[in-house]
Amino acid sequence: MANILPNNSEKNEFYSSIDHFIKQFTVGTLLNRSNIKKEEGVSVTAIVTFLFTVAFHGGKSMNQLVNDSERQPGFKKDTVNRFLKNERFNWRTFLLLLSEKVIATLIPYVQEDNERVLILDDSMFSRNRSKKVELLAKNYDHASGKYMKGFRMLTLGWSDGLTFIPLAKSFLSSKKKANRLSEADERVDKRTVGYKRRQEAQNKATETMFDLLNALPLNRLKANTILFDSWFGHAAVIKQVVTDYPLQVICMIKPMRATYGYQGQRYTLKELYAHLKKKRGRAIIKAEAIVSLGLNDKGEEIHAKIIFVKNRNSKGKRNWLALLSTDTELENEEIIRLYGKRWDIETFFKYCKSYLQLGKEVYGRKYDIMIAHTTIVFMRYIFFALASRNEQDPRTIGELFYLECDELENIRFTKSLSLLLHALKELLEGEFVLSEQQVTKLLDQLIETLPTSFKEILSGNQPNQAYITV
Repeated sequence: MANILPNNSEKNEFYSSIDHFIKQFTVGTLLNRSNIKKEEGVSVTAIVTFLFTVAFHGGKSMNQLVNDSERQPGFKKDTVNRFLKNERFNWRTFLLLLSEKVIATLIPYVQEDNERVLILDDSMFSRNRSKKVELLAKNYDHASGKYMKGFRMLTLGWSDGLTFIPLAKSFLSSKKKANRLSEADERVDKRTVGYKRRQEAQNKATETMFDLLNALPLNRLKANTILFDSWFGHAAVIKQVVTDYPLQVICMIKPMRATYGYQGQRYTLKELYAHLKKKRGRAIIKAEAIVSLGLNDKGEEIHAKIIFVKNRNSKGKRNWLALLSTDTELENEEIIRLYGKRWDIETFFKYCKSYLQLGKEVYGRKYDIMIAHTTIVFMRYIFFALASRNEQDPRTIGELFYLECDELENIRFTKSLSLLLHALKELLEGEFVLSEQQVTKLLDQLIETLPTSFKEILSGNQPNQAYITV
């Protein structure tokens, strides 16, 4: 990463903002609550702060910075390595606690409940040059269309359309033993969270998805919709989400063998599209239908709305994309708009890999090292996401923003009334040749007939109101 701190004054300001971030969100306390602590020696907050800033030293590695005489952190690289390899540290809990505190500062600025969504997706964490990394496996990368050595980084995040905050993640190996190039270390204590992480890594992504959801405090995140792409858009997954959680689902679905109930018949996605009446012309939404996904575990029938959207990138026979929403009352345009927020997690993955050194700082073979490293990278992203929000969104100023908006709105209102009354006065004096005293008396009578709230504004009795004279 290029050096983004060109002079000392800017460096000092930058590091002061990092220090403020760590103190504001009580990172030391959150680490302790996550069992990330040491009985003696250097404090874990100092180590985490050091690891947090590694990416901002002009491309220098962690080992170089530890041995740098100018930036001597006060501990050796062995201390950092032991810290990263600790299998008892619960990094998932730490990330969730930090993200929850950050989201609590953002929720007041988003008044509409439907603007807050959860987003689930995975991205390839490549280790192509490795051979003996714990649980290393061959995984299919749908971005490149190839099998690669590494892990599927399953990530669940929160977004309000302006800021994306990662909540939880899991490094998935492969459920098939034939695809795993290396097995888990058998010496890991089965009572530790590290052992549980390794067991979870060998599950399917759809199974781990519910482990991540179970860890979330959904009532405090104030999100009622989850978004994911077609890799998770299976009827069984959708039904379980709707049944077990207070969430609606919006996802993309692909033509597969799965069938949907419509007007007493079962259709595949292609058959359903062929059966529906299409909208003519250049309509973006070509067709829609309310379908049945079948019965859930409680014997309840789950319904969903499927809309077929024109695919401008395809000129073949299947020139459409299908979106599914379990909220059948939602407008089609709103379904498309909300699903568009799923792109936030794609930019998050890109940003972490391109600028925050994801997968480029630590090359250890232990599974716990990768978990710790990615958590630190996610922490960096949260820091920059919050800084960007504070810089660009005027609502973060707090109550002052809303008071200013109210004042401007009232000024526009009073200005409009003033212009109307002046126009009426000129009309009466010119067209009807009335005296100024007659016009004034007529306008006074008009104002007396207005509602009380209008008269208070016109008379200047409300605070911050301009008095209108005619």
